[in-house]
Amino acid sequence: MTGQTRRQMWKWPVLRDCFLAGWTTLRMPGRTHRGPLLPADDQLIQLAVGLRRHVVHLAEEIGERNLQRRPAQLAQAAEYIESDLVKCGYEVKRHGYEVCGSTCYNLEVEIPGMTLPDEIVIVGAHYDSVAGCPAANDNASGVAAMLALADEFSRRTTGRTLRFLAFVNEEAPYAHTNQMGSWVYARRCRERNEKVAAMLSLETIGYFSDVSGSQKYPPGLGWLYPSVGNFIAFIGHTRYGRLVRHVVQAFRSSEPFPSEGAALPEIVSHIGRSDHWSFWQEGYPALMVTDTAPFRYPHYHTPEDTVDKIDFEKLARVVRGLRGVPGALVSHVGGEQNDSL
Repeated sequence: MTGQTRRQMWKWPVLRDCFLAGWTTLRMPGRTHRGPLLPADDQLIQLAVGLRRHVVHLAEEIGERNLQRRPAQLAQAAEYIESDLVKCGYEVKRHGYEVCGSTCYNLEVEIPGMTLPDEIVIVGAHYDSVAGCPAANDNASGVAAMLALADEFSRRTTGRTLRFLAFVNEEAPYAHTNQMGSWVYARRCRERNEKVAAMLSLETIGYFSDVSGSQKYPPGLGWLYPSVGNFIAFIGHTRYGRLVRHVVQAFRSSEPFPSEGAALPEIVSHIGRSDHWSFWQEGYPALMVTDTAPFRYPHYHTPEDTVDKIDFEKLARVVRGLRGVPGALVSHVGGEQNDSL
C-alpha cells in the first residue's frame, strides 16, 4: 500500500475502522473465481428450473405480498412455502404474532443435530414484499434458495442443529422495528437461551451483470472491490469477521463462482438491511448473502422487479455453492467454540 493510498484511506472513518480492526474487510480466505464459468450440467439446469418455479409462483402467481396492502397474498405466500417444506418431509412450525390486529407467521423447520444439538445454525429469507412490487429478486430469489437448500439437507444428518426459516415483515414499515419478523424470532431465541452459532440471511441474490461500472458501493469502499457486478457477496459485522471468513471459504471451496466478502463496521450504510440485523441485536453471529441489491440492481423496490430480471443459471450456481456453507457450519469439530465459526 502506498503512502498516498494510506492518506486517502484515512480520510474515510469507515476504512480507518477496518484498518484498526485488522483489515477484516480484505482478509478473506481462498480466491474468488475469475474467468468463464464451467458449462452447465444437467443437475445445474434442473436446479435452475426448480428455482424459477418458486420465483414464478411467488412473484407472478401471487405477486405483491405484504400486510399493509396485500394481506391475502402474504398468507398465500406462507401457505406455498409451508406446502413445499412439507413435501420435503419437514414438520413446519408456525410462529405467529400480532401486528395491528392481524396474525403474521414466521415458518420454521429443523434438522436436530446429532452431536451438538444445542448449537443452532439458521438459514433464513424473508417472504414479504415492499409495497407496489412483485419482488422477484427481493426476495423471492432468497426464498427459492432457502427452499432448495432445505430440500437438499432434508436427506442429510448434521452435527449441529440446522433450521430453515421464512421470515415475515422484513420490509418497511416493519424493518428495524419490534414487529420485524426476524427480530421477533431472534428475541424468542434469546428468551429461550438458545445457542445460535450462526445465521445466514439470503437477501436479493438473483441479479448479475458483466458490464463494467455495474457495481456500486457505500462511500469509501469502491476502490476495494470489483466494478463489475457479477459476484455474490457475504456481508457481516466486524464483530463476526470469523464467521464471514468461514462462510466465504466454504463457498469458494464448493463452487467456482465469483464471490466477495466483507466484515464491516455497522456505520457503513446498508450492511444491516436484512434479517441478519435482527440477530445482531440479540448478540448472535449473523451475515447477509446478497447480490448487493440497490448497489447493483436497477429495479430494486420497483414494479419492474420481475422474474425476467433474474439469471436463474447463475442463481443456481450460487445455491450450489451455498450447499457447502451450512454443511461446514453444522459439522462438529471437536473442541470448536461458537465464536470460531
